Amino acid sequence: MEASQMPLPAQPSPETGVLYLGIDLGTSRTSVSASNGVRVTVPSFVGYPKDVVARKLLKKDVLFGDEALEKRLSLNLYRPLAEGVIKSSLESGKSNQIEAEANMRAARDLIAEIVRQARPRADELVYAVIGVPAQASINNKEAILEAAKECVDSAMLCSEPFSVAYGLDMLDDVLVIDIGAGTVDLCRMHGTMPEDADQVTMTTAGDFVDDNLERLIGERYPEAQVTRQMVKTMKERFGSINDNMDPCVVTMPVAGKPTQFDIKEEIKEACAAIVPPIVSGLQQLIATFDPEFQDKLKKRVLLAGGGSQIKGLDTAIEREMVERLGSGKVIRTEEPMYGGSNGALKIANDMPDEYWEQLR
Repeated sequence: MEASQMPLPAQPSPETGVLYLGIDLGTSRTSVSASNGVRVTVPSFVGYPKDVVARKLLKKDVLFGDEALEKRLSLNLYRPLAEGVIKSSLESGKSNQIEAEANMRAARDLIAEIVRQARPRADELVYAVIGVPAQASINNKEAILEAAKECVDSAMLCSEPFSVAYGLDMLDDVLVIDIGAGTVDLCRMHGTMPEDADQVTMTTAGDFVDDNLERLIGERYPEAQVTRQMVKTMKERFGSINDNMDPCVVTMPVAGKPTQFDIKEEIKEACAAIVPPIVSGLQQLIATFDPEFQDKLKKRVLLAGGGSQIKGLDTAIEREMVERLGSGKVIRTEEPMYGGSNGALKIANDMPDEYWEQLR
């Protein structure tokens, strides 16, 4: 975990309440679990009206989530997080400062919106633990804290797979796989705070599946028109690598006419592509661990995150582990969408008050 430095001139009075937030800041979705019982997930999209006509139509300066996607033709639309961190857009090897600033603004607005949806009272301080990819760079972490500081009173960061394990009290002899849209984060837990050597971050995650699925559909059905959002919806509806999959019938326009296609084979191939990299990462963490405890790790592999909802993924990872590592047992989390934010909230609640005060 890492702490922010956000000094404020005034200290809270004894009567001031504190709202604790656990935030899973994701490339595709952002979730919050709050100590007042509120839990909300918002697609990580932020949109701003393109012109005065769009502003008159929408009657808003900024739109979020599903509403932003629905009205995207009238908006400058941003998904400000890439691979779980705030984009600093690059163009021809040189930093595109305007785009980077736009993504930073969108990230600030997204965090402010998720905090607003947690419904803090006007008289409450807001203390937040924010989950980030396991191997996010120092610059990426500083950017997230910078984006958060305008809407929370104190914040710290933790790695997303660690927060999942902490929330389930699985702190010893467990390997966590947290599959998001931008990253797959792996973490081995062995009764202490994980170090860099205990964690692996890969980009073969949900967006990687979408890339593959879009390519495969284009190769098999070149006459069909499909957008990235359509592909994502297809994956979320049908995502599976089971051998006995039912047909996956979707409708895509051909020369303006709605036409049905079965994309079962494309779905299966695109989803299955994430299994070998995951097992390679697990193998790295297992092979570099104390040999007397390696078997224990193999028997407790925790599958979490939105990407973990692909049907048959746990079985496929187990099968690949048996082939490459001799054995493996994969357990699915019960709440893949809130595992990270629930764990982050638990960390926030467990931190002593004086620790939060030191960060203010």
